[in-house]
Amino acid sequence: MSRHVSGLRSEGPSRAPLVAVCAGYFMVILDVTVINVAVPVIGRDLGTSLTGIQWITDGYTLVFAGFLLTGGGLGDRLGSRRVFCWGTAVFTVSSAACALAPDAAVLVAARLLEGFGAALIVPGSLALLQQAYPGPVERSRAFGLWGSMAGVAASAGPLLGGLLVSTVGWRWVFLINLPVGAACLVLTLRHVARSPRQAARPVDWPAQAAVVAAVALLTAALNESGRRGWTDPAVLAGLGSAGVAGAAFVVRERLARSPVLPLRLLRSREMSGGAVIGLLFNFGFYGMVFTASLEFQHQRGFSALRTGLALFPAVAMTMFASILSGRLSRRTGDRPLVVAGMLLAALGLTGWAAAGADPAYPLLVAPMMAAGFGTSFALTGSTTTVMGAAPASYSGAASALFNTARQIGSATGVALGGSLLAAAAHYTSGLRTSMTVGALAYLAAAVLAWRCVPTGPRGR
Repeated sequence: MSRHVSGLRSEGPSRAPLVAVCAGYFMVILDVTVINVAVPVIGRDLGTSLTGIQWITDGYTLVFAGFLLTGGGLGDRLGSRRVFCWGTAVFTVSSAACALAPDAAVLVAARLLEGFGAALIVPGSLALLQQAYPGPVERSRAFGLWGSMAGVAASAGPLLGGLLVSTVGWRWVFLINLPVGAACLVLTLRHVARSPRQAARPVDWPAQAAVVAAVALLTAALNESGRRGWTDPAVLAGLGSAGVAGAAFVVRERLARSPVLPLRLLRSREMSGGAVIGLLFNFGFYGMVFTASLEFQHQRGFSALRTGLALFPAVAMTMFASILSGRLSRRTGDRPLVVAGMLLAALGLTGWAAAGADPAYPLLVAPMMAAGFGTSFALTGSTTTVMGAAPASYSGAASALFNTARQIGSATGVALGGSLLAAAAHYTSGLRTSMTVGALAYLAAAVLAWRCVPTGPRGR
């Protein structure tokens, strides 16, 4: 093994850490996309409502988003490799619990635990890549491949989910995580170097509690808005309480001796702007995938497998866009690529909204491809922008901030999309409204990228 790794190093940095880290990230993203075509079948099998279906999806996402800062802080304090391995073990065990769940309540509980494992994995993934590939060129390639791994998982998820649901049943959607998790753990322990620790830095639990509360309250309010209406007191109270929890986090970070992420870093235009861009493009993309899955199955009568095939144009483009943007950015810088990606994605969702009340499927292929390509094309540049704005001692926290914002975007996109479908007089009008809102989010991300993402080619 040592001779093999040495041989790789003689030609440049070893690829073994990249393979190990990306295996864990692949598993997390696969679990997001594979579930989309399965939840309608799960809902029918377990007898749950549209709100219950949303919680099967969003229960995972809200815990994932809420505890990412905890995972990043623990990684900086205890070592990113150690926390990454803990997360992999938790995720794998909880996936088995999901597969064995006898009812919706147990499944949601297991999904919450799965989300916590994911929250330990993802911050460490970027921090470990930053550690393993310190040079700008190698790091750019690593981040591009990290992003493309999300594309591979996104592409495989709907097809794999549809195939599994149509053949061996939805429980295998979770069982496939077991061999991937075991391989990830072995590869990480054998090939990834131990990470430096900031043992003197305590975990800021009040700040973590504020983040979890803000994400949970926001997601719950959006989920309930479709059933109760946007003016319902409980929905308004949830949104207001989420805002209060967010403000409490900012106040706590201002007063804490050892904040999760110092406000001087949050005031960085690159870091805060890059995080908001990640929130907006995840909002647009995952809102589209969720609502399109429901459209294809509920309105058009597609099977789970056919739904996966129908979504393939959107997610297949993500496999290539991240690698391409990682290569181009060394010549052009990140700003042109992020702006172009967001404009292309906005054009795609606008095209879907303008296609009419009941468009033929071929008319939706180009809009889905544009949204998938544009989202992934912007991922590498926004990732590099956020990670480059933080010192090495806060790499885990910076990764956590970026991915927290992205997962909040995913949860909000799914929740708002479901609420718009439930509240609309006609299903198709709700779908078109959802696509229009997603297009506006992409346009806002393009404007923000023009102001916040650095331009000019990267150093070599």
